[in-house]
Amino acid sequence: MTVPKARISLVLAAAALLLLPSLADAALTAREKAVERGLRGLVAAPGGPPGAVATLHRGGRTTVLSAGRSDVERRRRPRGTDHMRIASVAKAFSGAVVLSLVQDRRLRLGDTIGGRLPNLPTAWHPVTIRQLLNHTSGLPDYTTSTGFVDQLGTDPQGFVHPSTILDWVSTEGLVFPPGSRYEYSNTDNIVAALIAEGVSNDTYGDLLRTLVFRPARLTETSFPTERIALPRPFIHGYLPTEPPDDVTELLSPSGAWASGGIVSTPLDLARFMRAYVRGKFFGAAQRRAQRDFVAGSSSPPGPGTNSAGLALFRYKSRCGTVYGHTGNFPGYVQWAAATADGRRSATTTLNIPAPTGALLARLRSVQARAVCALLRK
Repeated sequence: MTVPKARISLVLAAAALLLLPSLADAALTAREKAVERGLRGLVAAPGGPPGAVATLHRGGRTTVLSAGRSDVERRRRPRGTDHMRIASVAKAFSGAVVLSLVQDRRLRLGDTIGGRLPNLPTAWHPVTIRQLLNHTSGLPDYTTSTGFVDQLGTDPQGFVHPSTILDWVSTEGLVFPPGSRYEYSNTDNIVAALIAEGVSNDTYGDLLRTLVFRPARLTETSFPTERIALPRPFIHGYLPTEPPDDVTELLSPSGAWASGGIVSTPLDLARFMRAYVRGKFFGAAQRRAQRDFVAGSSSPPGPGTNSAGLALFRYKSRCGTVYGHTGNFPGYVQWAAATADGRRSATTTLNIPAPTGALLARLRSVQARAVCALLRK
């Protein structure tokens, strides 16, 4: 039988495409392959995500590793250029804004809620900006309030103003005396961002764009408050049901605002974290204050032993220490971290909410492997 030359060429081209994954795998280091195997294990695990993606930046080069699907209806892996909700990693962005204003002497870390936002509950007045940023404020967490739960149940896609968020907990006193202990609270960053607005006379969105997005060249990062749809291309977010329930557009990001409303991509998120950790947005004094750590874990916990700084967590793992933040949002669980000098970074993204139990332990193990790949240990 004679096969036309054109068809032979097509067959050869198709065969070459089939070989590409193995060639790409061959180019990975042993440590990078270990991270990739970990991602595959997460996707294959009971209750695991439909997809997972990690970035590793070292020596000016970024490696993107992925497994599974960004959309269960299509055979495409998550990519470094896909948009996603970064969840509580957005708190590091509010840290960048506030510390930049501290450097400019428009704020001080010792300024209090009472001095900057006197209309907020009197019981909250002694809380300082420093305590807001390291979650030692004692402010009640609005995500556990009846108002927040009612919003989710009755109008999850409705716009929520930041003042409404605070109204949900305004009748509550402090959970503990300010500075006496650590307890993660999403309310902290709402208040910090409102203080930043008040001292600058700019909206928080404008502050993000001028103080963070532009200086760090984050061209694929945005702060939507009314737009629910994600920019294309994007990673779909799911609940780990059978079949997976797509919750990409379930909630308005306004309900998270400064505590978790930012949209980015894995590559942009890594770029931000490198800039944030090396102190691009503020000076040496603010960087030292940022790294005054107390015992406390991010939510969900990152790899190794966690400690809390100012809108930054320290992760001491078996291969070394990195600094960053985690995040949890319906459909997305995030981690972004960088080395102390900001030259190396790692991120992980799963398109489910934060897991618990064995699956969370598996995720933290993958993140620890990523640290080893960064530090070559």
